[in-house]
Amino acid sequence: MNIEQLRSDTPGTDNVIHFNNAGASLMPQQVVTAINSYLKQELHHGGYETARHYHSDLENIYEHIAGFINGETEEIALLENATEAWNMAFYSIDFEDGDRILTSVSEYASNFINYLHLKKRIKATIDVIPNDQYGQTSVESLEKMMDERVKLVSITHIPTNNGLVNPIEKIGAITQNYDCFFLVDACQSVGQYPIDVQQIKCDMLSATGRKYLRGPRGTGFLYISQEKIQRLIPPFLDLHSAAWIDENHYKIREDSRRFENWESNKAAQIGLGAAIRYAADIGIDNIWKRVTYLADYLRNLLSEIPKVTVQDIGQTQCGIVTFTVDSLQPKVVQKKLSDKNINVNTSNKSSTLIDMQKRNLEELVRASIHYYNTEKEIEQMATALRSII
Repeated sequence: MNIEQLRSDTPGTDNVIHFNNAGASLMPQQVVTAINSYLKQELHHGGYETARHYHSDLENIYEHIAGFINGETEEIALLENATEAWNMAFYSIDFEDGDRILTSVSEYASNFINYLHLKKRIKATIDVIPNDQYGQTSVESLEKMMDERVKLVSITHIPTNNGLVNPIEKIGAITQNYDCFFLVDACQSVGQYPIDVQQIKCDMLSATGRKYLRGPRGTGFLYISQEKIQRLIPPFLDLHSAAWIDENHYKIREDSRRFENWESNKAAQIGLGAAIRYAADIGIDNIWKRVTYLADYLRNLLSEIPKVTVQDIGQTQCGIVTFTVDSLQPKVVQKKLSDKNINVNTSNKSSTLIDMQKRNLEELVRASIHYYNTEKEIEQMATALRSII
């Protein structure tokens, strides 16, 4: 990697040390230029007219995403964010009384809230798969829990709060032997971890543009395997996702765009396409190698600071680094680092309730690393943290 060039492409690195990539990454200039060019065209020629002018570019986004995760173009839907993508997948499943949902200890709050919301309508069961000795979802326990009543296995690949990477490839090897759906929340993994939907064997996968893909906010996508598209009926439709055939009939699209709706932010989608191409040019294997190297470097430096405890778990760890400081609230640490132009975030108990309760944690400081960060920035953060303490 040419780190100097990557940082030159990222104007924000001149202003801040940005360790909040799990929140929203700094966009490269190429992404912003693509968005601005589209908006300039809209300014002078109109919204509908610009969309027609950019038709090929907008269509190519599906191909770029499919290539990035080793799927097919027809399996990709563009949504406004990862939450909408995940919800469209979840609420397209025909749940019935007696169905079981299996999920992880580190499941994200938004997902678990919807499991509970579903239980208000039907008699479904939510079963949490125990962790293994490393703190990740136990594949052995999952295999023992599977039966014919399991309708959905839903796993957050990289949780928001603990640095681990759940073994979704091994989970998929189990779920494919059952007549159930396997839904992966890849909100924190697409863009830092090599995602291959054929290897994972997932039926559905949701992702965002704003985090490790370094795209604009308000973008996301949903992957649905061709084998399962026809079994999933979207919770709502419009004239884009379905065609009105006659007065009493309509026909739903046969590809994954049945989960989209007609109106969307085309400029943001152009930005998402530019971000995908940018990441693909660098190479996801190169990205993963550098992100994990820098994150381990940060963990090691933090471990040497008195009163600092690194709280990460998992056999495989990612670019998300979480820690606590004795006698200092995480939000205080965040504010004091922000005063020194170092961006971090916090993760509280309500975001991953089960995991945080099991580990007796209320809130964490979260520093999330990306490939454009440097060893020098990490050392500056460690020095700043020492001075704060």
